[in-house]
Amino acid sequence: MTSRNPAAVFTAVCLLAGAPSAFSESSEAAEAAEKPAEAAETAKKASSKPSKAVTAPVAVNTRKPIPAPDDVAAPPEDAEKTASGLASKVLQEGTGELKPAAADTVKVHYTGWTTDGEMFDSSVQRGEPTEFPLNRVIKGWTEGLQLMVEGEKRRFWIPEDLAYGPKVEGSPRPGGMLVFDVELLGIQSAPKAPEGIEKAPEDAAKTASGIAHVELSAGKGDKSPGPDDVATIHFTGWTTTGDLVQDTRQQGGPVAVPLNNSRLPEGWSECIQTMVEGEKSRFWVPAGPGTGIPGGTVVCDFELVSFEEGIKPPPVPEDVGAMPDDAEKSESGLAWKVLDKGEGGEDAKPKASDTVKVHYTGWTTDGKMFDSSVTRGEPATFPLNGVIKGWTEGVQLMSKGEKRRFWIPEDLAYGPKVEGSPRPGGMLVFDIELLDIVR
Repeated sequence: MTSRNPAAVFTAVCLLAGAPSAFSESSEAAEAAEKPAEAAETAKKASSKPSKAVTAPVAVNTRKPIPAPDDVAAPPEDAEKTASGLASKVLQEGTGELKPAAADTVKVHYTGWTTDGEMFDSSVQRGEPTEFPLNRVIKGWTEGLQLMVEGEKRRFWIPEDLAYGPKVEGSPRPGGMLVFDVELLGIQSAPKAPEGIEKAPEDAAKTASGIAHVELSAGKGDKSPGPDDVATIHFTGWTTTGDLVQDTRQQGGPVAVPLNNSRLPEGWSECIQTMVEGEKSRFWVPAGPGTGIPGGTVVCDFELVSFEEGIKPPPVPEDVGAMPDDAEKSESGLAWKVLDKGEGGEDAKPKASDTVKVHYTGWTTDGKMFDSSVTRGEPATFPLNGVIKGWTEGVQLMSKGEKRRFWIPEDLAYGPKVEGSPRPGGMLVFDIELLDIVR
């Protein structure tokens, strides 16, 4: 066990909590458009030493966009159409014969446009293909790529109910029908489910809360991670009917998970705290509401690669439940309270176009922390006009060195609570310290 302060990656494990797709709204301090299978791509980049977390993600693209196709506004008459409403047209015939299954991992190049011709994402523009499990993206991708063979290039017109839903004013997430050009570069078959996972054996051990588990191979040492530690794990999960949920090995590497993160699927922290380094164990974990897991159980094979001492989260504010009477309030409904005064006057305050460096912690009004640069041990830097409205408005009120608590209404944050989604909903509370203004 090491004792350094970690900058941990909390990535693909969020998928079980209901963040299944590209352009799902982030639960970081900013709402931003993620690239397809962003979580999987992040996990792929994690090697034996996990990379640092990407904090306060923003949708900023300074590269020249790829021109929209002439038929971007609507599928042409010669487009194929499935029963779900997905339309497609082959642009380039493939060279392979096999088609991917829903649980397979695919490697693709893609570009996406809204029907008004605005490009919102492109691996082609970035110059690097993307890999992701096909069952962890939007429904239109899961269905559409199963029609393709390796080497094929196809254009898809994906209805909003198979994409990210309708357009939402003020959200960077693309809405309505979306158009994608996708080239299938490779297919990696999913691992097969082990036998006997339908139910836990009668002699299985139980955690304190009753989660059944069996040891697959012994670890080393006798120390287990604590509730505030960061565990680096490999994870493979199946439904009790044998369908693959997720596999970090298939996605390219282990993931590092803060065990005190409220976005961690229920039961995971408890399970991992029973293990020692190097141990591999199988757990039958009840799936949370809204995950859509058949049978209501995820069979989790965990390997505890390593763990390190974490940073204890800041205490939950006593006034997290509602804004206090002495809080100041703007016309938009944003409320705040100065915790520590800053330095300088108006010149020391950022503008919306500035890039700022901050430390922050965010809670829902029931006191659950959902994100914190403090526990990661690294400040976040981002353009102020690329985050949620409450941040853009609030941080402009601050001076360098100042620390404030903000109560951000849902219409200035990520919207209302959505059952089964890991995205924090409703009013949110943030403690923000403005460390620097990078103009």
